[in-house]
Amino acid sequence: MTYIEINTTHVKVPNNDLQIDAYLAQPALPGTFGAVIVFPEIFGVNSNIRDITELIAKQGYVAVAPAMYQRIAPGFDVGYDPVNVGYSEEAYRLGLLYYQQVKYQEILSDIQATIAYLKTLPNVNTDCIGTIGFCFGGHVAYMAATLPDIKATASFYGGGITTSCYGEDTPTVNRTSEIKGAIYAFFGTRDSLVSQEENEKIEAELKKHNINHRIFRYDAGHGFFHGFFKDQYPLIEQHPSYNPEAAPDAWKHVLELFQNNL
Repeated sequence: MTYIEINTTHVKVPNNDLQIDAYLAQPALPGTFGAVIVFPEIFGVNSNIRDITELIAKQGYVAVAPAMYQRIAPGFDVGYDPVNVGYSEEAYRLGLLYYQQVKYQEILSDIQATIAYLKTLPNVNTDCIGTIGFCFGGHVAYMAATLPDIKATASFYGGGITTSCYGEDTPTVNRTSEIKGAIYAFFGTRDSLVSQEENEKIEAELKKHNINHRIFRYDAGHGFFHGFFKDQYPLIEQHPSYNPEAAPDAWKHVLELFQNNL
């Protein structure tokens, strides 16, 4: 696989009085590019999410990963522990604690602010903005797909899409009819956090409303993409659920989604 040179930096995304921490990766080339917003898991914009953000930029996109816990826990970034092969109990405790405090309207506002920020960048094609998200971020990506600016969405094992919407009475799946662009959703058939019943309901709603979509199911557990970064490097920090068959195939379809829509 051929990668292009990129530049990376930490930036602030303004949202009224709030300054959202974000990680920006972009091609070190002249021209304009499609843009992708990267939504993290419950662990913040950590090394895993920064690696994914860089990998997307190396494919020729401006990629930005905004902090979803900015209001609750600024600077939250829980690293993966390769020695113990996983995240610590404290990391899970804090990630879930903050996750339970997020609100739909605030998240949506932060997404809109991130879109507005991308539109200020001279190298962004403002008609070509997409998203990708994992777990918590997979749910957020599904939410973002309802915004008219979002042309392509890759949602990985989004939890709670059919049952909740961060403090709202209506679950996110009920907003499926508002999706304007293309959406690819990725699930593991052995996922203990997202049931087959849930992803089948998501698929049924996408079909019902004639949304441009594809559903991919793999013989894998939750987090099967964690650890897929740069194919020329050994995978030395794998999530226990990393699946070496599912992850590369899913990435192939993510690139197909972005190439066809951004």
